[in-house]
Amino acid sequence: QVQLVESGGGSAQSGGSLSPPCAASNLRSSDYTMGWYHQYPGKERDMGALITPEGTPEYEDSVKGRFTISRDNDQNIIHLQMNSLKPEDLAIYYCYAKTIYIRHPAWGQGTQVIVAS
Repeated sequence: QVQLVESGGGSAQSGGSLSPPCAASNLRSSDYTMGWYHQYPGKERDMGALITPEGTPEYEDSVKGRFTISRDNDQNIIHLQMNSLKPEDLAIYYCYAKTIYIRHPAWGQGTQVIVAS
């Protein structure tokens, strides 16, 4: 069973940065699109940033130009570099992994990000 473990969330000041990694196990990275979803308070979980096995990124509009997703397929780790943080980035961030060979995605347990104004 695929396991995803996030770390590196926490608190930052507005305009600051965080860089949570997600460590994946029990998968072959080259088969999976991976990424980060965010869940704002009182809202549903939505895509924030994805990255294909080949390294092509995709971003939700609110994070474009501020967040950068990257991956290391050898180490089975993805990173989300979060710059220019805003108070509205406050959310729980979930690591995500999906392959065409399995119907449902795998999820991490989530990591809280708080941004103080």
